[in-house]
Order: sequence, then C-alpha cells, then structure tokens
Amino acid sequence: MVSSMMSRSLKAHLLLLAATFVWGSTFIVIKSALADSTPLVFNAVRMVFAALVLCVLFFRQLRALPAGALRAGFEIGTLMWLGYEFQTAGLLYTSASKSAFLTGISVVLVPLFLAVFWSRHVNRYTLAGVCAACIGLYLLCVPPAHGLGLVALNRGDLLTLGCAIAFAFQIIVVGRSAQRYGFAHLVPVEIAVCALWMLVSIPIAERHGFIRFTPTMLWALAVTALLATVACFIVQAWAQRFTPPTHAALIFSLEPVFAGLTSYVLIGERLGSRSLLGAALILIGVLASELLGHVQKPEEELAEEAS
Repeated sequence: MVSSMMSRSLKAHLLLLAATFVWGSTFIVIKSALADSTPLVFNAVRMVFAALVLCVLFFRQLRALPAGALRAGFEIGTLMWLGYEFQTAGLLYTSASKSAFLTGISVVLVPLFLAVFWSRHVNRYTLAGVCAACIGLYLLCVPPAHGLGLVALNRGDLLTLGCAIAFAFQIIVVGRSAQRYGFAHLVPVEIAVCALWMLVSIPIAERHGFIRFTPTMLWALAVTALLATVACFIVQAWAQRFTPPTHAALIFSLEPVFAGLTSYVLIGERLGSRSLLGAALILIGVLASELLGHVQKPEEELAEEAS
C-alpha cells in the first residue's frame, strides 16, 4: 500500500511537471495566434471549445453530477476566470516582465493562504524552496535595467497581483476538491464556468474584440484547447489528489523556465546569465521542497478536519 501511494505520488509530480511544460511551451503558440485575435476573444473561444470537448468526453459522468462537485467546479472556474482576466487587463498597464513575475507570486501566496485560512503548517524546507523560487522568478522575469518598481505600483501591477491571488486560491481549491470528487466531475464544470464568465465579460472588457480563423489560429486553438486546457486541467485535477498544494505551486513556477527553453529551441531566443541563474534557483527551490520538505498529504488534511 505504501509503495502504491509513493508510486501515485511520483506519477502525480511527473504529470504536473509535464503539464507545466505544456503551459510554458504554448506561450509562443499564443503569441503567434494573437495576430489574428484579441486576447479575451481568443481565451473565450479556446475555453468554449475545450468545454464542449470535455462535455462530450464525460457526458455519462455529468448526468450524475453531485451538487458538491457543481459548487466546487463553479468556484474553481470563477477563480480561473478572475486569474486570466486580471492578468490580461494588467498587461494593458504594466510590462510583460513584471506581469510574469507578479503572476508567479502565487508560489509564495499558496503556503501563506494555507497557513492563514486553513491553519496548515508548512515545513521549513518547503518555505526555503518557495523563497528560492520567488527570487528565481524575479531574476528570470524582470530585466535588470527595469527593476521591479514596487515603490510605485501602478494599476496594472495591482491587477496582476489580483491574478496571483486568484491562481493561488485556485491551486488550493483544486487540491482540496480533488479529494472529494473525480476529475470527470470537476474539470468539465470548471472549464465551462470559466468559458461562460469570459463570454459575458468580453462586451465589457474588450468591446472591439475580433478573431480570424486562419490556419495559424486553428492550430493555436487545437493546441491550447485540447492539450493545454483539456489534457492539462484533467492532469491537475487528478494529480493534486496526491500532491500538496505547496508542491504543485512550486512545480508551476517552472512555467517561465520552460517558456524560455522552448523559445530558445524554436526561435533562437537566448537566456542571459541573470535569467539562467533565476531558472537555476527555481529548480533548486522545487528540488528542495520535493526532496527535503514534508507537508501533510491532501488526504491527511481532510481526515484531520473530519476528526
């Protein structure tokens, strides 16, 4: 039984790593697609496509959807939508480098929120890993000439911090909900809710939105909807049954590292020494948490609450 749990835990970590690689590698695909669409319209079409695919795949399970799974899926989908909307709106007023770093602050917020709102103790090695990853994100995402400029936070920075808060809660809620409900119940609901919120918000936030279904756009929608949304969110919902939220957040901090690597391989973008140091610190932070840190497993947390 112990070896079986260890095996599932290892699979969960490896699958989250694979999902993070996919999310990081799709940056270049999305960047190309945005020549034929505005950001919010692209996100909405991607999510609607993914939701339709998920509803077809899990139609039988959705016919017997527990009320609790519906509530949890609604919460997760709303948090996802808030994260995407805050991030996209923030990019209108702040730089892409600051946006990437501030979004990555969710790595720090996950253990903080667990401690404050759920009274969870986090191991010192995990905290050290979180700090190393945060410093690494800063070095990787923020050019030295620009600085972070936290003394003068602008509207875009505050919106992007809202994105980090939303994604931190999303990671935690997914981890807790996955203990009670299967991914076949959670993922279609969360994606459908996210898509619905995006469709509702487009006339308000992006009045002149458009999309052209060129070959590049169709390829981008296929990759982002089927692989980066359907497959990766199924992976997240399953894997977080066996992975503490703090570990999941640290693995997700590798996303800009993978984005940099795929940009280097595909279009020759080079990482400078500062960015390489940042990537190394993120990797060290992840390894420190995985190899030395110990926190309660998700199922142990729920058992403790029930007792």
